[in-house]
Amino acid sequence: MNTTLLIFGITGDLSRRKLLPALQSIQNDAPHAVQRIIGVSRREVDVEALVKEATGTYDLAAKTSVFTMDLADSSAYGCLKDYINLPDNEQLVIYLSVPPGAAADIVDFLGEAGLNTPNVKIMFEKPFGFDLASAVEFIDRTSRYYTEDQIYRIDHYMGKELAQEILRVRRDVQNHHHTWSGASIATIRIVASEKIGIEGRAQFYEQTGALRDFLQGHLMQLLSLLLIDTPGASGLPKERLRALQQLKPADPSKAARGQYEGYQDEVQNPGSVTETYASLTLESSDPKWRGVTLQLITGKALDTKRSYIQILYKDGSEEIFEEGRVLPDGAKAMDAYERVLLAAIEGEKDIFTTSDEVLRAWHIVAPVQRAWAMDTTDLTLYPKGTSLTRYI
Repeated sequence: MNTTLLIFGITGDLSRRKLLPALQSIQNDAPHAVQRIIGVSRREVDVEALVKEATGTYDLAAKTSVFTMDLADSSAYGCLKDYINLPDNEQLVIYLSVPPGAAADIVDFLGEAGLNTPNVKIMFEKPFGFDLASAVEFIDRTSRYYTEDQIYRIDHYMGKELAQEILRVRRDVQNHHHTWSGASIATIRIVASEKIGIEGRAQFYEQTGALRDFLQGHLMQLLSLLLIDTPGASGLPKERLRALQQLKPADPSKAARGQYEGYQDEVQNPGSVTETYASLTLESSDPKWRGVTLQLITGKALDTKRSYIQILYKDGSEEIFEEGRVLPDGAKAMDAYERVLLAAIEGEKDIFTTSDEVLRAWHIVAPVQRAWAMDTTDLTLYPKGTSLTRYI
């Protein structure tokens, strides 16, 4: 089936750094996967210059065009539909690379214009809400025009090689990882540390913070892959959801948060209590995992950039799975965004987050969100370059 990819926010940072380079890789490896790329922008765009800047080549320019419109003008969406002119036997994949608040309005306008037929798919970037209530509201709004089968919620960590490696070893019935449980494991620790700070994303980060940005989504999803009961038995999304349903709501007394020195100057908000470091210690009620310590840790402006999963066994040994070190020598890693784009085009939903998973993850972190909103005395300031071992 021919595919048209419609990108809202094609001139934005995510599109230039991730989407367009991923599309160039797809063009190199599977040139017929996408026939047309249509960007949506508020201003006129030099397509060739945009493509060259993002990908280093003009290859994509021949199949790329930009439709200029006011995203807040509902009448413009009818014109957009006419411009796309999608035949019934082709599919449209819509990628919303826009802030969450704008995404909800765009969904309404697209639905009202009739751009929600069964041959239309829509892809959302996180965050999927800012708390449980807003996530419920957003899911309810999108469901007015799009079925769950049409919706692809992106957690690019599910497209990373680290997640793919965990799935591989969990599904291998000849591998001891297939039967992982609390019988042999004492602690599971999932860590995502970054050397950089917020890198000019002040508005976004002030609205999210480390708990919402990484723990509630990325790291919770990775944890669910480790805790799934019978890998491959009933479909990955259902397996992840069951694992999440067994996790108890987070205990605020077992959570920690910090903020790197200088953050408040960067966001120009003296007194900001937005955390740039966050950790949770969780427990599962699943008998297989009862008593196992489950830690999620993330932070910015630390001493190293590293994403890894550490398994501490009861016999004193340990095992580490690390992004960038899970492929055989000489193997080529597929970029996470290349993987999620191809999966959406093919209708493969295993690496996308369902609405039930989103709501359950928010339910798990809700006690910590409430506690942190009411008391800020536990926010620790730390120097840039701090070692994560200070907190573990």
